[in-house]
Amino acid sequence: MFKRILIANRGEIAVRVIRAARDLGVESVAVYHEADKHSPYVRFADYACELTAETPKAAYLDIEQIIAAAKKLDAEAIHPGYGFLSENAEFSRAVSEAGIKFIGPKPYAIEVMGNKTSARKLMDAAGVPIVPGTKTGLIDGDDAIRTAAKIGYPVLLKAAAGGGGKGMRRVDREEDVVAAMEGAQRESRKAFGDDTIYVEKFIENPKHIEFQMIADEHGHYVHLGERDCSIQRRHQKVIEEAPSIVLDDELRAKAGEIALNAARACDYVNAGTIEFLFDQKTRSMYFLEMNTRLQVEHPVTERVTNIDLAKEQIRIAAGLELSFTQEDIQWTGHAIECRIYAEDPFNNFLPDIGTITYLREPGGRAVRVDSGVESGSEVSIHFDPMLAKLIVHGKNREEAMNRMERALMNYRVSGVKTSIPFELAVMRHPVFREGLYDTGFLETVFDFGILDQMKKDDEEIVAAIAAYMYRVLKEEKMAEGGFRPNNAKWGNKNYGQR
Repeated sequence: MFKRILIANRGEIAVRVIRAARDLGVESVAVYHEADKHSPYVRFADYACELTAETPKAAYLDIEQIIAAAKKLDAEAIHPGYGFLSENAEFSRAVSEAGIKFIGPKPYAIEVMGNKTSARKLMDAAGVPIVPGTKTGLIDGDDAIRTAAKIGYPVLLKAAAGGGGKGMRRVDREEDVVAAMEGAQRESRKAFGDDTIYVEKFIENPKHIEFQMIADEHGHYVHLGERDCSIQRRHQKVIEEAPSIVLDDELRAKAGEIALNAARACDYVNAGTIEFLFDQKTRSMYFLEMNTRLQVEHPVTERVTNIDLAKEQIRIAAGLELSFTQEDIQWTGHAIECRIYAEDPFNNFLPDIGTITYLREPGGRAVRVDSGVESGSEVSIHFDPMLAKLIVHGKNREEAMNRMERALMNYRVSGVKTSIPFELAVMRHPVFREGLYDTGFLETVFDFGILDQMKKDDEEIVAAIAAYMYRVLKEEKMAEGGFRPNNAKWGNKNYGQR
C-alpha cells in the first residue's frame, strides 16, 4: 500500500478521497490555490502545497505544478477526483512518466472513451448496442441534412469531444439542421477546442441509466449495479438514485454484462461508469458514453452495496486485487442523492456567490453529507456551484424518499441561496414519487410555479411568526421603558421553530 498520495482536486471530492486514504492508513497531500487556503479539505489533509496561477481554475489544471508538488512531498500516487484533470489523458500519461501512480485508468482508455465518435466505433465493434447514428464527425451542413433524413427526426447533434450537454442540439425538422449544427459547433469549439459534431437518433422519453463498474490490474471486472440519473436540468444530473425501479433482475444482469464488455473493450482499469439511454417502450439499452473516473453520484452505489469505491480505487492503483467478486455483490435497500448547489431556484437557477454565514447539515440514521464547505466558507464565481451532496438510504424507495424530504427540510444554509427548495419540491412531486419520470421531467412535467408558491408560503410563515412574537412581547410587562421577557414563559415555549 502507498504511504502517501496527492489529491489533484478541491472541495468535497478532496475531502472524500482524503477520508478513504486515512481509512487505509495512507497519508494525503492537498493542493490549493490561494482562494482555497482556508477550505476544510486543506486543513483535513496531512500535508498541503500551494499552487500559483492567474486564476484559481488554472491552478488546478496546471499539470507541471501538480506533479512537482507530488514529488516535493514524496507522494507515490495521484488521485484526480472528478472534473479538472480527471479525464485528461495527457495528465494520466505525465503522472506515469514521472514515476508516480495515477489512481485511474490508462491514458488509452481515457482517450478512446473521451471522444464520442471513437467510443461509438469501439463499442459497436465490441457488440455493445449504440444509439442509431454516425460513428464519424459530420462534414458540413449538407452532410448533416442527408444523415438526419436517413436516421429520421427527431435527431440530436452532439459534440464528439463533449459532455454535460455542451454542444448538443435537438432538431425536429430539416430546415433547422444547419443553424443547429453551427450553434453546436460554436459551443463545442468554445468548451472543448474541437468543433466535431456527430448525429444520433433522439430517443423519446428515455431513462438515463448508468452502471458502475470497477476492474483491477489482474483482469477482474465487476459491476456494482445501476443508478437512475434521469432528473436532469440543462443536461446536468441533479438527483440520482439506486437501484432503478424500471430494471428487473434479468435486465440488470444483462445490462451489467454489457457494461463490463464495454470496459473490457478499452482495457479499462479502476472505477468507471458506463452510461446508457434506456428506451422504456422497447426496454432496450443503448450505450451513451463512458466516464473514465469516479462519478459525483458514486455514494448511492456505495450505500446499496456497502462498498467504498474510493478505497477500492486506491487499493487497485497499489496493485492489489479487488476485495470482492461479482458473486459477492448484494444490493440492499434504496439510496437517493441530491446535489446541493449555490443557485437561486427562484431566479432561473442563477449561481449565487457570497459567504456562508451559517451552515447546519442534516443528520440522523442513514443520512450522509459529502461536503466541502463550512460556516465562513466563500462561494466564488471561479468554481462549479456545487457545495455538497446529500445522500440517504432506506429499506425501500418510499422510506428513502421520506428520509430525503426530512433531511432537506433540516438542511440550513445562510448567506447564499441554494437548490434545496427545488429538490424538496421534486421529492414531493407525484410523478417522482411514482418513479414515472424520464430525462424530460423538468422540461415537460415539473411545474416551476410550485417554487413561487413555496416562496410565498415561506414569506407568509415568517410574517406570521413575526406578528405573533410581536404580540407576545407587547403583552409582557414593561420594565424601565423596554420589554422584559418572562423567563418562565419563554423557557416553556418553543418559539421560532417552524
